[in-house]
Amino acid sequence: MLNAQQSAPAFSVVDENNALVSLAGFKGDKNLVLYFYPKDDTPGCTIEANQFTQYIDEFSALDTVVYGVSKDNCVSHIDFINKFALQVGLLADTDGKLCDAYGVWQEKEKKGVKKMGIVRSTFVIDKDGVIRYAEYGVVAEGHAQLILDVVKKL
Repeated sequence: MLNAQQSAPAFSVVDENNALVSLAGFKGDKNLVLYFYPKDDTPGCTIEANQFTQYIDEFSALDTVVYGVSKDNCVSHIDFINKFALQVGLLADTDGKLCDAYGVWQEKEKKGVKKMGIVRSTFVIDKDGVIRYAEYGVVAEGHAQLILDVVKKL
């Protein structure tokens, strides 16, 4: 698991438009919020995406870009964005390498059944590529406001 003050693991993965997004592209220019979520268009994931969208102008004013990350593909991401008029970018980690690098692919248990899945997690990465905030096991409701408050202190 990753912690604050560690260098963020490098990555290159496509967004919903199949455009390559990499950590290196933000260094020296923008802060980055990466929030990992289990699946497009599910209740908690929709709450979280809508709340990040609600604050997107405030994040932008603080030189911060917000990306959601799941293992869903680009088509699923575009459908999710269009259905809810989301204003956050979504990264398609279909091979799971980004989830592995950030330690969010973990064993989860629901109703006594254990299986691997994405643990809802968020990382705030500063312009130098350093993790300034890391949280695993995020509760979706109200999380975007908490992350905005973290970014305001950068």
